[in-house]
Amino acid sequence: MITPVILCGGSGTRLWPLSRKSYPKQFVPLVGEETLFQGSARRMTGAQFAAPVVITNSDFRFIVTEQLQAIGIDPGAILIEPEGRNTAPAVLAAALYLAKTDPEAVMLVAPSDHVVPDTAAFQAAVATGLTAVESGQLVTFGITPTHAETAYGYLELTSAPTDGPVALKRFVEKPNAERAEEMVKSGSFLWNAGIFLFKAKDIINAFEAHAPALLAPVQEAVETGAVDLGFCRLGAEAWSKVDDISIDYAVMEKAANLSVVPFDGGWSDLGGWDAVWRESPKGKNGVLTSGDATAIDCEDTLLRSDSESLEVVGIGLKNIMAVAMNDAVLVADMSRAQDVKKAVDALKAKNAAQATTFPKDHRPWGWFESLVIGDRFQVKRIHVHPGAALSLQSHHHRAEHWIVVSGTAEVEIDGKVQLVSENQSVFIPLGAKHRMKNPGKMPMVLIEVQTGSYLGEDDIIRYEDIYARGQGAKG
Repeated sequence: MITPVILCGGSGTRLWPLSRKSYPKQFVPLVGEETLFQGSARRMTGAQFAAPVVITNSDFRFIVTEQLQAIGIDPGAILIEPEGRNTAPAVLAAALYLAKTDPEAVMLVAPSDHVVPDTAAFQAAVATGLTAVESGQLVTFGITPTHAETAYGYLELTSAPTDGPVALKRFVEKPNAERAEEMVKSGSFLWNAGIFLFKAKDIINAFEAHAPALLAPVQEAVETGAVDLGFCRLGAEAWSKVDDISIDYAVMEKAANLSVVPFDGGWSDLGGWDAVWRESPKGKNGVLTSGDATAIDCEDTLLRSDSESLEVVGIGLKNIMAVAMNDAVLVADMSRAQDVKKAVDALKAKNAAQATTFPKDHRPWGWFESLVIGDRFQVKRIHVHPGAALSLQSHHHRAEHWIVVSGTAEVEIDGKVQLVSENQSVFIPLGAKHRMKNPGKMPMVLIEVQTGSYLGEDDIIRYEDIYARGQGAKG
């Protein structure tokens, strides 16, 4: 059995504004109906696969659970990193976690935000790699280049690609355009996909040999980890001592027992809007439209609206990408796709919330979004999953009016419980202890009107919470 290990962090900068730090691209349906995370998880299912181990952070843990449940996948474990430390500590933590019960466990490590259209071809490549794994090799997967890409690292092979594993000569950093052209023409270079296959004991041995400083703190973080609502939280004190380093730098570039399995079944890390355009089915003249978008006399252009009330119209555009949301709009030449992260940096410098915060704020019970913010008032739309409940809480500075527009809410105010149905409303006075639950089998939607002197999400005193969040948590 192969245990998928899905790396699910990310900063969400290259596909801004749709992808942001609070809700990065793996949770968004960019190509097709499923999210990239769901596609990654589904790609690693079948008779030869065990339940996946997902490594993520505290903010994403309930999103991970929700999206796996939506496609009928039960995780074997969800490991929570106290803070992001890059891929090397994450992979080592998963290996040590699995080795506690089975040092021979075979791990298939993959990012959560890649697109691989041909699942059968991918699984066949994995099966090919197993032959090398059985002999103690660390296996990585190299993608046959389709063009001279400067946004990817490369793998140089010792010989021309074959149908089986090939020895790796060296890793190559992201090249300039001229060097990328030369490498692609040579036929001995593959894109580095960042996907790995090995036994838990073999990768642990590799860390002992090449990155021994990581071993003790990561081991301590695994051993001091605590189970919390089914999640395994790695020990925070030990994790704070772990270096921030990628697995390529820490181990792979130093290991002698590394083989490459070539893969030409189609792959993209969707590292920019140009990649989304390339990987998506397009209409006439290479135009890709999504949502409420209209193209007139356009060519090789991406137009996307992710707002229910915003129509994007392009006229006479060529090689343009335009992405609109309720709170931000991106317009750029397609050739500048890799510069989108510069826009995020510029927004961070001016303290714009749009740099990192998604319009929909996801919570374990559902999500909310701000519709209108004014002087001493705010209007929100709140979506509560079936059976979910907000915490028992109160506020120092605001009162709230709830108007149910879909479903039925079970509302508790200062110990009194009542049902509030569609087209009914309820008032929560300032300082009142209150909570809300969706007792039905369908999502419940309400409009919340807040009034008061301070409307920040940190104005909350939490008394009870089925999701075991602390006082500083939101929602």
